[in-house]
Amino acid sequence: MVPTLKSKVIFDNILNIREVLGYFYILNNEEPALNVVWDETLKEIHIHAMGKIQLEILKAIVKNRFNMDVEFGPCEILYNETIESETIGYGHFEPLGHYAEVHLRITPSDRNSGISFDSTAHVDDLILGHQNLVKTHIFEKDHKGILGGYPLTDVNITLLTGRAHNKHTSGGDFREATFRALRQGLENTKNILLEPYYKFSIEIDIDYVGRVMSDISKMSGEFEPPIINENLAIINGRGPVATFMDYSLEIVSFSKGTGSISYIFDGYDICHNTEYVLEKRNYDKDSDIEYTSNSIFCSKGQAYVVKGKEAKNHMHCLER
Repeated sequence: MVPTLKSKVIFDNILNIREVLGYFYILNNEEPALNVVWDETLKEIHIHAMGKIQLEILKAIVKNRFNMDVEFGPCEILYNETIESETIGYGHFEPLGHYAEVHLRITPSDRNSGISFDSTAHVDDLILGHQNLVKTHIFEKDHKGILGGYPLTDVNITLLTGRAHNKHTSGGDFREATFRALRQGLENTKNILLEPYYKFSIEIDIDYVGRVMSDISKMSGEFEPPIINENLAIINGRGPVATFMDYSLEIVSFSKGTGSISYIFDGYDICHNTEYVLEKRNYDKDSDIEYTSNSIFCSKGQAYVVKGKEAKNHMHCLER
């Protein structure tokens, strides 16, 4: 049961928004996969869901338990991002009175494997406590990719080396250096947009087999040869959630209620319409100030910024 969609909670304006949020936090405690999020900028409540049927059930639960009518906005696909080839990322954080440097190797890993971490850094260069800090910061939150700002996944991150200062390194310095190194590494390789996929099984009258196979192809899906049993056909296949999530209603409509489709989440894979998704998303990686590849250095008591693409040439750990 993995959420593949995001939706906005819609409710009457006369209701207290904090009270509504409190109700959804109660539900989130019972079902953490809802991932209830309060968007302070938009003043909106967002939730994650497995599909539209779950949203209908959730609507009924909210009515029965809290006597509150809610609707849900259009479903948005939960995309992820990964990389195509290995890259090295460099991050340095040295405003006056602070100091940390981190070098990371980022390599693509198996699809749907998430993020893993290891370290080959020598304790003479970076003590174990600081190495563990880097690991903590890697796993403390989702990291945005550079294509659409979607969560990064399916990578192995290796700490290669780093540097601290006995006097100036303080809390948060390695967090800043780690995030900058990760971002800088992503900018040095090709990135890939991933989308969720369903495995599906369709039961349909043989008269509609041609129609269904044509639909599957149009929706960027793939399928096995139909299994025919008298007048019934079973078609098993796989396709993007984005194109298949409403297909159950279409099947019921054109088959006059005799056909059906069942879905099972089948992980993430390469997006079938990357250009369209990214154009609609319109994410500018250089304008996302929370995620920057720029490093900060200090010289003669003055801090200065080095752009990510030039950061490698300024790193202290590369000094000969």
